[in-house]
Amino acid sequence: FPRTFPSLFLFAIPLLSSAAEPFAFEPAALARLDATIGKAIGSKQIPGGVLWIQRNGAVYTKAYGQRALTPKAEKMTLDTAFDLASLTKVAATAPSIMILADRKLLKIDDPVVKYLPEFTGGGREKVTIKHLLTHTSGCRPILPREFDWSGQTHGIALGCAASLQATPGSRLIYSDINYILLGEIVRRVGGAPLDSFAAREIFQPLGLRDTGFNPPASGRDRIAPTEKLGDTVLRGVVHDPAARQMGGVAGHAGLFATAADLGRICEMFLNGGAVGETRILRASTVRAMTRDQMPRGFDVERGLGWDIASPHSRPRGARFSDQSYGHTGWTGTSIWIDPKAKMIVLFLANRNHPFERRSLSDLREAIGTLAAEAGGIGKSPP
Repeated sequence: FPRTFPSLFLFAIPLLSSAAEPFAFEPAALARLDATIGKAIGSKQIPGGVLWIQRNGAVYTKAYGQRALTPKAEKMTLDTAFDLASLTKVAATAPSIMILADRKLLKIDDPVVKYLPEFTGGGREKVTIKHLLTHTSGCRPILPREFDWSGQTHGIALGCAASLQATPGSRLIYSDINYILLGEIVRRVGGAPLDSFAAREIFQPLGLRDTGFNPPASGRDRIAPTEKLGDTVLRGVVHDPAARQMGGVAGHAGLFATAADLGRICEMFLNGGAVGETRILRASTVRAMTRDQMPRGFDVERGLGWDIASPHSRPRGARFSDQSYGHTGWTGTSIWIDPKAKMIVLFLANRNHPFERRSLSDLREAIGTLAAEAGGIGKSPP
């Protein structure tokens, strides 16, 4: 994590096209965004956060509040790296799976048991990779926590042994186990652990320097800490208990990144799988990932990893199109991308520092609406 940035910058550069005209954000909407985030900090919903808005070749980014409150106060900076929590699913795991699909090393309609032979019995043979990607496998939400365990091998064994709670394809059950299993499929099919595979195939080609699992101790002073457990404040150590027990590398959680790096991953999706001359995914693969893939009759829309329209879609706000998609993370992180508007909105916070706080759903919705208005989408209220 060697890179540093100033604490606030606003710039217009041709990120999406060398011919893009510099785009000017709406000052009044930006002022309302500042006030909204400031109010959340004042009411102690969050200690601080970093906002990243990108549209038509322009980026507005700002750091708010404090990065740390204990053992001493630290000001939030733009180069703060965050525990992304479930954003790991869409920034690392799902694209890694789809890279393997692009290379014809697997098919998403294949049964999971083809790649994880121990995932069998109790109806598991009917679960496909697509079921895992869309959270329709029937797997329970989390790994068992009734007893002590540790290690990758033990975690995968628990995931494979956990009984299904629904017939595959019949219900949406948002499940970390789905992505724990996907991470293991990446390892077995891709020939490298998820952290190494994602670094080699996604992060390094995109030029990311502040993104990865188990960040080194040398860079932890600018990582936003999360929960205080006893006398220890988690900093640079994943907050999610299962990912922590698995050694910090898991398909559902464990990734750390700055807003600037995460913005580049989002730009890759916005551009149909490429940034400049660097292609990570086929354009057709990105379309499949970001369009509704749920079986007929479902009242929610999810892509292959991405959330499109569900109770978790609050970061969309009131202005973004029905083509937009995103994801949230337990620690206070969120992504929303609108390909129609060519716009990205990231808000990274550490809401569970130094203790768990209430939901950020209302704040995320407000940020989505105001960010869209700052980008000239919809009319601002008088």
